[in-house]
Formats: sequence, C-alpha cells, structure tokens
Amino acid sequence: MTANKKKSKGTIAILTGGGDVPGLNPAIRAVTIRANREGYKVIGIRRGWAGITELTRDPQADNSENFQVLTNTIVRKWGRTGGTFLHTSRTRPSRVHKDDVPASLKDKYNKKHNDLTPEIIKNLEFLGVDYLIPIGGDDTLNYAEHLSKHRIKIVAIPKTMDNDVPGTDYCIGFSTCVTRTINMTNMMRTSAGSHERLLVIEVFGRYAGFTAMLPTMVGAANRCVIPEYKFEIEKLTELLIEDRRRNPSKYSVALVSEGAMFKSGEMIFKSQEKDAYGHAKLGGIGDLIAQKLKELSPRYNSGKKVNVASQRLGYLVRGGDPDAVDSIAPMAFGNLALDLVLKGIHGRMVAVRDGRYDNVPLEIVTGKKKLVDIDEYYNTERLRPHYNVFELKPLFIMGT
Repeated sequence: MTANKKKSKGTIAILTGGGDVPGLNPAIRAVTIRANREGYKVIGIRRGWAGITELTRDPQADNSENFQVLTNTIVRKWGRTGGTFLHTSRTRPSRVHKDDVPASLKDKYNKKHNDLTPEIIKNLEFLGVDYLIPIGGDDTLNYAEHLSKHRIKIVAIPKTMDNDVPGTDYCIGFSTCVTRTINMTNMMRTSAGSHERLLVIEVFGRYAGFTAMLPTMVGAANRCVIPEYKFEIEKLTELLIEDRRRNPSKYSVALVSEGAMFKSGEMIFKSQEKDAYGHAKLGGIGDLIAQKLKELSPRYNSGKKVNVASQRLGYLVRGGDPDAVDSIAPMAFGNLALDLVLKGIHGRMVAVRDGRYDNVPLEIVTGKKKLVDIDEYYNTERLRPHYNVFELKPLFIMGT
C-alpha cells in the first residue's frame, strides 16, 4: 500500500494503543463514517504507535502492515465486534529500545533508548495527516499530549478498563468490564456455596480500584481491596469469616484489584520484565490473599480452617463484544471528536463530565491521577464501598 495524496477536506488518522477493550471498534466506526460523510479521508494506523513508528517513507514501499485506508464498508462489519481490528501495541515512540528501532533508522538512532518523535512527525506528514485521533489510556494519551506540543493536531478518545484516565467520568471498556465482573462473580457463587468456601476474585486495576468498587457496591461481593488503600490481611479475614457465618449458604466473596497491596507490602508482579512505559506485568495478589485467608481462618472460625477458592478474571472481561454502554459511548465519543475537528479545535480529549458529553484539555492526562477518593467512597474499617448521598452523583458514582 502506498500513501495517497490528501483529498477533499483533508486526512484524519486514527489509532488504538495499549490493552484491547470492547468498544474500540465502535469508536473507529463512528469516526470513519462521520469523517467520510463530512468529506475527510480516514487512515487507520495499525498496531498503535508501532505502525507509525515503523512506516517507510517511500511511495513505492508496502506499508500495508502499518496503515490502511478506512471506508464505511470496512468499519460497518467490525463496528459490532470487540477488540480492535487495527490491532494495538504498547510502543512508546519517545523511548524506543535500540533493538526495536526500525532497521532503516538504526544508524541514526543507536542509543539504548531513543526518542523517535522527529520520525513520527515526518511519517504523519508523509501520510498527509491533518488530524490524529488516538484512542487509549493514560500511557497512549501521554505520548499524544507530547505530540500535541510539537504542533500535531490531536483529538483524543479515552479508553481503559480501569476507568482511570483523568478528566473524564467514563473510559471505553469500563462498562463491559464491570458487567462481566458482576456476571462472573455471581456465576462462581454456586461453587463457593456448594463447598462453603471463601471466594477471592482478582480483577483489573493497577493504580485505581473502580473495577472492584462498583461490583462490590451493587452486591456482587462482600468486600473489596483496592490499590488506593493498603489493607491488613487479618482484618479482611475476620470480615470475610463473619460474612460467611451470617450467610445461610456459608460462603463470602472478596474482589481484589490486581494492584492491591498488603499493609506491609508492595504490588505483586508476575515478573520484573517491564513494557515500554515501565510497567511490570501484575498478577498473583489474588492467589496470595487466598493462601493467607486459609492460613488465618482458624483464628476467626473457632479453630477450624476454611477452604478458599481463587480466580483471576483477566482476559475474560477484556475479550468479546461490547455491552450496550460500550457500544453507545464510543459512538458518541467518535462523533464528539469529529465535532472538534470540524470546528478546527485540537489539543483536546473527548469526555463525560457530570453525566454529559464534553471535552477537556489534553494536558489534563499528564496533570493529575484519577483514583478512588478513599474518604468519600471507601470504608477502610469495613473494606467495602460506602456513600453518603446519591443525589446528583454521576452515572458511575465515582467521577473525575
């Protein structure tokens, strides 16, 4: 595939970065259909920032692995599905390891880590891109904000199952994650009850506990532990044993954010290998909590040990088709992005604020963290969500 000259009003490029979530394809669909109708050509950058990083600036080169022209026919099929048909990566163009530098650039960029931003800018110019619409979490959008400072016209769309992108009440993928967490937790109750066990379920949430908080708030679990508050395992054991005692079916359930930490400990990692953004892969806190609960259970259960079942939901909540909210919100986000493009506005991120669609400055992504407000929403004595009033709260309760 070769780069085509800019036609009509101009060219809009769209990419998806970071982890996949249900709702990405509906967003791509919305952007493409609206942009085509308004007279723009749409290019889909493949594999997130990797596609534009590895592009060959030669009209005769085969760049089909790096981008494709999007049409209504292409996106209509994919718009009903989960994941991202453009594919994704965790590439960070401002810090590319020397082994990952494209072969054509290795002579020029030969440090251990290299900032390829000048090449990214040239590659976007080669494609004739007027506006770039990246869809991603704080890592993807952090680099988008960096590009925005280099006069690239950016309109960003927030995506992450953790729902922790600052400046917006909602991120694509969050609703499906919560919906599946509730459904799967309820499904596993039958096994927990049959064996009179404690049930520990590990869910997404590296730094923010929203995906554990909301299911617990609606009754899917008795307790939850989240990254924002280091918990005491003895307290969690005592509470869960008491919950089990009060339950006629003799079981209780705890949701555990993957980034949760013991009072005296740190995050639990599968390995020390880190991605381009410095994140080691989390996983294992749920199993460790389950082990500790079993060991400590006799202390709170008249000397009798209670068996514990542990399950990590992981990709079960990430894969598959989007739910209703993750079909509607991405459609709206895509159209909001085009509203800004048509007004000539850039350096913004579309958002939901206080239950209404809006947009915010892109730099808000790097300006602060979006975490659960412990004082407002989390009872540290009971290890579960709490609230004072619901009046005028946003749809998903814990806003920006």
